[in-house]
Amino acid sequence: MKALVWHGRNDIRCDSVADPKIEDTRDVIVKVTACAICGSDLHLFDGQMPTMEKGDVLGHEFMGEVVEVGSPNHKLKKGQRVVVPFNINCGECRMCKLGNWSCCLKSNRNGAMAAKMFGYPTAGLFGYAHITGGYWGGQAEYVRVPMADVAPMVVPDGLDDEHVLFLTDILPTGWQGAEHCEIKGGETVAIWGAGPVGLFAIKSAQIMGAEKIIVIETVPERIALAKQAGATHVIDLKHEEVLDRIKEITNGEGPDAVIDCVGMEATAGHGVFGVVSAIQEAVTANQRPYALEQAIQAVRSCGIVSIPGVYAGPIPINMGAVVQKGLTFKTGQTHVKRYLEPLAKLIQDGKIDPTFLITHRSTTLEDGPELYKTFRDKKDGCVKVVFNLS
Repeated sequence: MKALVWHGRNDIRCDSVADPKIEDTRDVIVKVTACAICGSDLHLFDGQMPTMEKGDVLGHEFMGEVVEVGSPNHKLKKGQRVVVPFNINCGECRMCKLGNWSCCLKSNRNGAMAAKMFGYPTAGLFGYAHITGGYWGGQAEYVRVPMADVAPMVVPDGLDDEHVLFLTDILPTGWQGAEHCEIKGGETVAIWGAGPVGLFAIKSAQIMGAEKIIVIETVPERIALAKQAGATHVIDLKHEEVLDRIKEITNGEGPDAVIDCVGMEATAGHGVFGVVSAIQEAVTANQRPYALEQAIQAVRSCGIVSIPGVYAGPIPINMGAVVQKGLTFKTGQTHVKRYLEPLAKLIQDGKIDPTFLITHRSTTLEDGPELYKTFRDKKDGCVKVVFNLS
């Protein structure tokens, strides 16, 4: 089969690789009908994540048709269309039973490796580093889905691929990022980054009832989409002093909650933070927590800091501000399964149209290597890339 394969930093190729095979009775094989490039994939492309190996098949945002099942009694049946969460869930461990799906204790077959870094294993992920299990991903014609009787959801009738594809990751991730802010109505929320996750965080915050949604971004196309999604204020960090503008907008009080949708590859900003970030980037290119540091400074005392952005290891942050201001941090990989059905219902009811951020489409994986570069470099107004393979 054809698949997008990691060969090293800045080296992704469309290769012919072996077709996946059933390995366990709980497995299914899915023929991929749609997949996407995620911002998290760029961390792999840029060589930022440890434990990647040459030959790894990428992709954790995918869906398709079940073409083979591991058992005649499997919960899923041949011919069903399914969306597959990016994290793999056993359904049996304590974390799964608590609904903390991204912290599954059994699905990561390299859990001991993860535990050395994090203290405990975290869930297995599709198409990511070997520290998350080394499972081949879904930027491919076919994919093996282990423990498929737990996480995948059969697509509701009447919804096409593009309307449900982002249920696999970025829509639930943006929703969880906003949900962590404990929005009850009337709050001010500031969001760093209007990439795909940030855009869904904006939309989610709007649906939840935030009164002011401040977005920090610099790319014109993303700023336009942020306003479309529900941003009430936009700060261009390349030309404005972010903290000063936030104080103006909030009458000096600060946002009730902030969301870091950027993660470890934040870019330098304006003014004092621009100078500091430039020095940090020169010293440690792999972890650039400028967005998180700004968010910590900006949020009001006793506010919430929500972090859906990805970080790969230790970073310097101002713990003095965290402690003295009494901040609450809410972080983590997304518990995708928790949100599948309620978000699908919002899509069916027309309250969310996930397709609004798709800027680039292809019908062949052979375009993948070039589209990775387009997405990374934000060329041609690129915000989201989708492959329609059916």
